[in-house]
Amino acid sequence: MRRRLIAGNWKMNGLRGSGTALASELAARLETAGGLPATEMVVCPPAQLLLAVGAALEGSGIGLGGQDCHAETSGAFTGDISAGMLADAGCGYVILGHSERRAGHGESDAEVKAKAEAALGAGLTPIVCVGETEAERQAGSYLGVIEGQVQGSLPEALGEAGLVLAYEPVWAIGTGLTAKPADVAEVHDHIRGLLTARLGAGPGAGRGAGRGAAVRILYGGSVKPENAGELLSVPNVDGALVGGASLKAGDFWAIATT
Repeated sequence: MRRRLIAGNWKMNGLRGSGTALASELAARLETAGGLPATEMVVCPPAQLLLAVGAALEGSGIGLGGQDCHAETSGAFTGDISAGMLADAGCGYVILGHSERRAGHGESDAEVKAKAEAALGAGLTPIVCVGETEAERQAGSYLGVIEGQVQGSLPEALGEAGLVLAYEPVWAIGTGLTAKPADVAEVHDHIRGLLTARLGAGPGAGRGAGRGAAVRILYGGSVKPENAGELLSVPNVDGALVGGASLKAGDFWAIATT
């Protein structure tokens, strides 16, 4: 059984006051509910909020994640943050290869792969994002595009921290558009096939054996309380990577408890 994962990507939003207030409200809701055994919650605030948000979440059971990391452990990389630094700040996860990084910062599959390997080396679970543009969807090349991203972005071997994949159709991020359940099912089934072909479908011996069936695949792209139930009921959708709705405690909680 793959435990559902609901991860909130705050992107470049929030200051210390608002960030800690949001984290504290989520922690309070989880405590009142007595926990969510079937669902794991993670929030990924901007780097400058990690310590404050982490302190607000301490002991709550809600995980902390970063939004990116550098492939190197240290060095002259002004403005960057290493996977080890994220782990030192209390993170257990890191989002990598988000379309806003791939497009806005020109990140290649090879760079995402190197970052994922660095994350695993630091004991973090990378959330590797893949997804097609509207033009690629309309051209009918989207499955090939996604396959190339999966094959090119995954690390050679998985550590104990494991791996999460997130399918985010670029045309549905921040646009209010959402992929239809049939479209999501097609892509997630295709990704699952790629994972099981590479990592194995069930228990067995050898490096990575059976991990293809254990990797969680999230859907991201304008996930809201109104559509979360429909999307999370699609086979091979193991959770959601939530953008704007994760900035409102009520909306994020509604998605997590769908």
